[in-house]
Amino acid sequence: MNGDKQIKLIVVDLDGTLLNSESKMSSRNENAIKAAMDKGVQVVIATGKTRYSATEVIKTLGLTTPGIYLQGLAIYNADGTIGHQQTLDDSLARQVITFAEDRGFDVVAYSGSRILVKQSNSKGDELAEKYGEPVPEAVGPLQNILGEMDVHKLIITKAGDERKVKALRWQLSKQIDTKGRLVQAMIPDMVEVLPSGASKGAALRVLLKQMGVAAEDMMVIGDGENDLEMVQMAGIGVAVGNAYQGLKDIATEVVGTNDEDGVAQAIEKYILGGPVADSETSAEEEQSTEDNAEVPPASEKTD
Repeated sequence: MNGDKQIKLIVVDLDGTLLNSESKMSSRNENAIKAAMDKGVQVVIATGKTRYSATEVIKTLGLTTPGIYLQGLAIYNADGTIGHQQTLDDSLARQVITFAEDRGFDVVAYSGSRILVKQSNSKGDELAEKYGEPVPEAVGPLQNILGEMDVHKLIITKAGDERKVKALRWQLSKQIDTKGRLVQAMIPDMVEVLPSGASKGAALRVLLKQMGVAAEDMMVIGDGENDLEMVQMAGIGVAVGNAYQGLKDIATEVVGTNDEDGVAQAIEKYILGGPVADSETSAEEEQSTEDNAEVPPASEKTD
């Protein structure tokens, strides 16, 4: 246990961090987080995805805190309403959509908890099936929705072609310059386009002020490029073992992978002072003890 810092807040990424390769939260991670919450530590989710994708985790953990979603473009209150948000400029979105589609890339637009596509594509379907996002809505040319609804971010993808996505990212960086921001989570065949200055870190600074928590009293756990700013600002910044190397290089601690309960490892070390018992195992052991208890002889039984 770290005796120098008293952690008051845990900020944790979802995919590749809290969730394993099957997009599930392990019982060890769940128990560690709940044990930390029992000690008065608050827990905040910070993900590039929609709040919809985190519904099950929020319910399972019983979270009553705000959360950071859409790469920091939206801070949702505990009741599911948006407390703070940033959206893409319509002219920038139009420029990026046209540039990417003219070169054969698929574009996915995020508008709150809605995911919009020109027509069904494999990456949009994957976002729903693998990452728990809402089912994409085919709406025709995305340029037509601009001005009619807010677009928080765009995802540009060519499924399975990391090399072309990397090249497009470089081209887009020249196209948009300082008008927007390009980031990648740990999904190499897609790049995300955000408003200028937007990030999980920027949203976290807003949230820390709202919650009255100092950055030095916070632990952040992540795996991707989009977690780097948050990990840098934390009193304890943790990279899971499967994180990209740049995050590992600046982290306070590198723990096991998302398939090795790295989140629980960090919480157990810095907050709990050791492993927490598995609630399911404990319940089974308790039941076994009761079942095996000595039964008094018939002569000793009372009516």
